[in-house]
Amino acid sequence: MAEKKNEKKSSYISAKKSREISRFNRKLTKKLEKERNDAGKDPALYTSTMKDPNNVVEFDNVCSYFFTDIGTVKAVDGVSFSVPKCSTVGVVGESGCGKSVTSLSLMQLLQRPTGQTVGGEIRFNIGDGKALNIAKVPTAKMQEIRGNRISMIFQEPMTSLNPVFRIGQQVNEVLELHHPEMSEEQVKARTLEMLELVGIANKEGVYNMYPHELSGGMRQRVMIAIALACTPELIIADEPTTALDVTIQAQILDLLRDLKDKINSSIMLITHDLGVVANMADYVVVMYAGRVIEKGTAEDIFHHPCHPYTIGLMKSKPVVGKKVDALYNIPGSVPNPVDMPNYCYFKDRCEMQCEHCKGQYPPEIKISDTHIVSCYRYMDEGEILGYPKSTNVEEL
Repeated sequence: MAEKKNEKKSSYISAKKSREISRFNRKLTKKLEKERNDAGKDPALYTSTMKDPNNVVEFDNVCSYFFTDIGTVKAVDGVSFSVPKCSTVGVVGESGCGKSVTSLSLMQLLQRPTGQTVGGEIRFNIGDGKALNIAKVPTAKMQEIRGNRISMIFQEPMTSLNPVFRIGQQVNEVLELHHPEMSEEQVKARTLEMLELVGIANKEGVYNMYPHELSGGMRQRVMIAIALACTPELIIADEPTTALDVTIQAQILDLLRDLKDKINSSIMLITHDLGVVANMADYVVVMYAGRVIEKGTAEDIFHHPCHPYTIGLMKSKPVVGKKVDALYNIPGSVPNPVDMPNYCYFKDRCEMQCEHCKGQYPPEIKISDTHIVSCYRYMDEGEILGYPKSTNVEEL
């Protein structure tokens, strides 16, 4: 009972403290917004160089935080991985691990001014080895990229499509915005072409329909048509099959795979469904509590998982034909994102702890050419690449 009281006291914030945090947040977010606006005056402030020109996007120690009245929520904290050209990268992890915030950071769709990308670089390849640092790109410039060179397919098409506009108008809008040189007839022809491309047989009929007149699978096909209308270099698919039944899921995944090859695009697939990732991804990134804890090829992750959390995820998925009394459940809970520990975030839940785990957060360890893990159990087996870096908001 005494322990519970102490725990309650430690998480309690007085009204005075909350006001202090709010004042600090307002001051900091105002400064960050000003820096973003000032960046528009000098392109050198948001241009960079790709580490590998064969990548379409590179996340390099990206930190995206939310400034709340109870403290700073480190939703994404030192995330680093790449999306190679013409490849599918699956980003997996339990709900709240930072998958969607990572994608929203890339699209500059974090709810500002509360949500901000405060550290690291998100390099988007613009050719000749040059890159735009999306974290610093001004809003006007980002509007030219979003929906044109980088597109996103959201979780629930019914809430993403506007219920008062016809399907044709909504696909047309993307083309009219990014290709003002196209005539009205050309825009309509391209829209009908896209509806046919995503497997809608009655394209003329669907063009004049409202979203509520379509099934969930058809609405998701429309969302894919909108995302691919401008032939983007990167498609972000955030849980694209969540609200669909298994048969329609398979159709949508097959469609995405075929269309990616047709337009030579890359896919960043965000999901908690390991079956979907195994079916679609060339590379897999495993996230936990706002950080990447393991990454590699799909074969590395599914056949040779190394991090205890990844192993736990694999053990917790049901296997056809295997009878078990209960599915495996990873014990414990995720640490408080406002007050993260300075040691391995998974330590308190880990069943494979070693002596090193009592130290600071583990570095990234390269255990093969394609396989990287953040776990002290592999300190003697691979090359240490470096440590993920948090951003100290007091120094911003």
